[in-house]
Amino acid sequence: MTNPSTPYVVHELPRRFRIRYPILGHRHTDSLYLQALLENIAGVDSVRINRCATSIIVTHDGSATIQTDTLATLKTLPEAAFSGYEQDLSVPINPLMLTGLSILTFSLRVLPPSIQGAVSFFVALPTLLKGADTLLNRGLKIDVLDAGAVGFSLLRRDYFTSNMVILLLGLGEYLEQISEDKTTGLLKSLLRPQVDEVWVEKDGVEIQTPISQLYPGDLIICGPGEMIPIDGIVARGEALVNQSSITGESVPLHKKPGDEILSGAVVEEGKIAIRVDTVGNDTGLARINRFLENSLRSSSPAQKKSEELADRLVPLTFGLGLLVFLLTRDIRRAAAVLTVDYSCAIKLATPIAVKTAMYSAAHQGVLIKGANALDQLAQVDTLIFDKTGTLTCGDLQVTDVKPISRRMAQKTLLALAASAEEHYDHPVARAVVNAAREKNLQLPPISQVDFIVAHGVSAYVDGKQILVGSRHFIEEDEQINCAAADQFTEQFYQQGKTLLYVAKEGKLAGIIAMRDDIRPEAAEVLKRFKEGPIKNIVVLTGDHKKTALALQEQLPEIDQIHWELKPEDKAGIIRELQQCGYRTAFIGDGVNDAPALVTADVGFCMPAGTDLTKNAAEGILLREDLGVLVEAIDIAERNRQTIVHSFYSTVGFNSLFLLLASMGKIQPVTAALLHNLNTVGILGYSAARGLSKRSNNDSTIPAAGAQ
Repeated sequence: MTNPSTPYVVHELPRRFRIRYPILGHRHTDSLYLQALLENIAGVDSVRINRCATSIIVTHDGSATIQTDTLATLKTLPEAAFSGYEQDLSVPINPLMLTGLSILTFSLRVLPPSIQGAVSFFVALPTLLKGADTLLNRGLKIDVLDAGAVGFSLLRRDYFTSNMVILLLGLGEYLEQISEDKTTGLLKSLLRPQVDEVWVEKDGVEIQTPISQLYPGDLIICGPGEMIPIDGIVARGEALVNQSSITGESVPLHKKPGDEILSGAVVEEGKIAIRVDTVGNDTGLARINRFLENSLRSSSPAQKKSEELADRLVPLTFGLGLLVFLLTRDIRRAAAVLTVDYSCAIKLATPIAVKTAMYSAAHQGVLIKGANALDQLAQVDTLIFDKTGTLTCGDLQVTDVKPISRRMAQKTLLALAASAEEHYDHPVARAVVNAAREKNLQLPPISQVDFIVAHGVSAYVDGKQILVGSRHFIEEDEQINCAAADQFTEQFYQQGKTLLYVAKEGKLAGIIAMRDDIRPEAAEVLKRFKEGPIKNIVVLTGDHKKTALALQEQLPEIDQIHWELKPEDKAGIIRELQQCGYRTAFIGDGVNDAPALVTADVGFCMPAGTDLTKNAAEGILLREDLGVLVEAIDIAERNRQTIVHSFYSTVGFNSLFLLLASMGKIQPVTAALLHNLNTVGILGYSAARGLSKRSNNDSTIPAAGAQ
């Protein structure tokens, strides 16, 4: 869409320029999204947005095209840049403001008495107005306490105290801003989008193409479980599209021809062709910020209870200040009481603890999506694994290719299956395609590819329908007799192999057997789980019974194993466990795992999982190592303890300061100083404890994308 206001450069240096952009003054402009979009421009080092001044400061590498590229990006923005929640337009505290406040405060000692009052009232006016606005629109909150303390000092003509309280409040807010910005920046540094190749339809044939080689007018094909890599318009087909990671909408949207579609959305059902409008303006980094915005804005139940209690304590503090004044007629003592509140540290310590815990977990190898996921993970006592790609490597190897008809060669059967599966991102599909490539087989062109989630694929290869999938799909859903394969299947199942059935033109063409090795760390990791808070380990699989039992023999730590399951069956088993009182975590990687991920108290996706799975999960493993999940559980428990410790420390110390203030033992300036030192100290504790057990290995974690 075209913006109603035009950006323009107001100041320029060799590696820095400032842009005036009036639309930043609108409450619904998403500054986080906008910042990320600009930071994604090649050559841009950093972007700082000042909403009040409606300006953007861009620092860059000196490239001559940066300014032009930045202005071009701002002139045409996606709808997502304007779909954010109402944002705070107040001026953020900065060092220049603090310096000015300090000069004014300490200059009062040398100014004439007649001028001191005017200067102090000018300094206090924003605090007084903010307090009045809060009282009228939101009730008794912390801003009212601050305004009361300052107002009482002004009434006593204690101008130095009034200014010093404002200075200390500003300093505390600035340090809080730094803590928040630093922890958010640490998280952003770990996340990178990963969209390398897309399927493009040309002359009726789907061809895998690097995203860098897209051109306006190209048709991108997206099916179930795939992330939409570009902004565009639906040209053909219909689908249910999940845009929760972009817009926060929890309900999938029905998309049809002519509808606009956003990059970062995930197709849940259906298949669509998207016409590319523009290229080269990747919004992947913007999705990172939107992910952070959505996940960090959510609060866990424990956090909400703490915040509610903090809000309830504000009227008590205000009432105590009034009571002290009525009993003692000492405005100074009442002002000292009002400078102490509980809500700052309680409300700020939790987000910082959550962010640092997320950062620490990401360095260990797990991306956790926010406070609620951390809170749920800390309570988990039952781990539920999907088999393929989780407890096993997911790197299946084709071991046997068995055509039913003697007239069909093994290479022909493998090529047919690989052609149909080439478009499908699943461990079984990858194994078949890799086997065909290793044999240098020429794959025939395909068309009309349809995915039947958890069952198989239907495609037309050289104009003939090919079905590839489970026996249930081929025999029960498609009514194709598979009895001819029974001569091979028993032996393969005894060997713990996975079987893929291939049908051509309504008849069984053959079967393909694959072996998936157990992860080398699996046995040790399951033992470590059992040594900790995990009491129950369950495995769910769609494999044959004998294949499943073969896995349990190799991993005796498994308490339960269920086989031949459909996606809805997995979700049903999880619900049964929850009804028995278990707190569940599910770990999976396929499209068919999405129902189970959503049903579990907390769901985790493996690194090679589909986009839909990553979107549904509340955590993503960034390394192919189950051991990182052990560390994540430990971090979640430590985060829960940090929040509890911060809460009780805040209540304890501030109650002491209130007592001293109400007894007249400390002055308003001292009370404000102690309160702010306590707040900053608790924030520092929250951050430090979140990083206290960081791994010594600080190597870059493989990207997992911001879903």
